[in-house]
Amino acid sequence: MCARVVVAEDDRKQAALVRRYLEHDGHDVVVVHDGATALAELRRRLPDLLILDVMMPFIDGFDVCRTVRAEAGLAALPVLMLTARSAEDDQLLGLDLGADDYLSKPSGPRELMARARSLLRRGGRTGADAVVPDPVLRVGPLTVDPGRHEVWAHDRRIHCTPGEFRLLEVLASRPGQVFSRTQILERLHGADCYISARTVDMHVMNLRRKIEQDPRSARRLVTVYGFGYKLVDQEQPAGRENPGPATGQRDARHGP
Repeated sequence: MCARVVVAEDDRKQAALVRRYLEHDGHDVVVVHDGATALAELRRRLPDLLILDVMMPFIDGFDVCRTVRAEAGLAALPVLMLTARSAEDDQLLGLDLGADDYLSKPSGPRELMARARSLLRRGGRTGADAVVPDPVLRVGPLTVDPGRHEVWAHDRRIHCTPGEFRLLEVLASRPGQVFSRTQILERLHGADCYISARTVDMHVMNLRRKIEQDPRSARRLVTVYGFGYKLVDQEQPAGRENPGPATGQRDARHGP
């Protein structure tokens, strides 16, 4: 798999190391060192993957990611965000802006490359032609349309990042079925992916803010403690499952 990759990293030694590993994998790599140049290069090249540092001059990684998701030609671009800011709020912000995954620095090149390969496989940019879109999925008042890449609830369109959309698509494909975080990751990226289970938890937290009337008492995207998550009809009684808060107490195995 040969892909076009843009690496936006202001640390020149780190950027050179990432380039070396990517080129060893056979990829075509362009390195830039600030956000403004990154956006210009993305628009020119339309790459298959963006590896994006957060702390960069002129335009930071958060604003680059926000701009990428707002532009039609770049909106589906897989984004792996690198950050030295490991606080949960910063990670949540990156995912909410549309990053597909984040990696805290310093990180080992092997993990970085494994995550990059996973996102490239998920992006499907391996020379395949157009695929037939999956059918529209409906769970109570929630509609997930893979062909149009849209989510609707009660006739209101819900803005979802690419990662959030893929998570909803997995859960909506089997309404009422409980998926563990491991199963979700396998369905999204393959059994050998390095995307962290915590990324799933953060997508769930963000989605609850968007599709639940009360994110702290989830009725659609619920937690089944000790097992995982499921998507149910909003009108269906919660039964014995405690949907749990969007933040706060977490099951030790399966997050919020």
